[in-house]
Amino acid sequence: MEPFNRHTGLVAPLDRANVDTDAIIPKQFLKSVQRTGFGPYLFDEWRYLDHGEPGMECSQRPQNPDFVLNQPRYAAATVLLARANFGCGSSREHAPWALRDYGFRAIVAPSFADIFYSNCFKNGLLPVVLDEGVVDQLFQAVYDASDYRLTIDLPEQVVTTPHGDAFPFTVDPFRKRMLLEGLDEIGVTLAEQAEAIRAYEQRRAQEAPWLFAAR
Repeated sequence: MEPFNRHTGLVAPLDRANVDTDAIIPKQFLKSVQRTGFGPYLFDEWRYLDHGEPGMECSQRPQNPDFVLNQPRYAAATVLLARANFGCGSSREHAPWALRDYGFRAIVAPSFADIFYSNCFKNGLLPVVLDEGVVDQLFQAVYDASDYRLTIDLPEQVVTTPHGDAFPFTVDPFRKRMLLEGLDEIGVTLAEQAEAIRAYEQRRAQEAPWLFAAR
């Protein structure tokens, strides 16, 4: 998983509240358990005018010109600005997979659904909670500028605008560490307990050698 430290990126405004995980990545794309390949299908039902299915060549599909990600000014966005309760609905981990595979590194919103919020940290995506009034200001700023970028500093836990306005945010220390080091929970366990794991495997091999015999 790619670590997250300090990121400056173009902002795309998704001005909808209660965006659920089925909108982020529709159910027909959940057949794969690989973490990659979902980016072309992100927001599929909003992004395209036809019905999407796994394996389709998306470059040839008719796009919805009114959807934000299809507008040229937001084509290279890596920060998503969203409204309240982003990521509600089912607990599918495919939702942060699709956002990350598309190219987003962070999402800024007034609130997130709990499971989606947790899943983001496990997949290299930083969810930033800011006050709703601040988010309103950011939406207006994005609409007013053609190339609006935010800098998100995870070590300092602050979002900075092009004009120097700084908005602090909070993040759980353990989740912060996961992103800074590019680790999920399993990676953290392996890093902290490597010696204990090796000692157990060596002891187990002596106690039950038949389990480790070559097949």
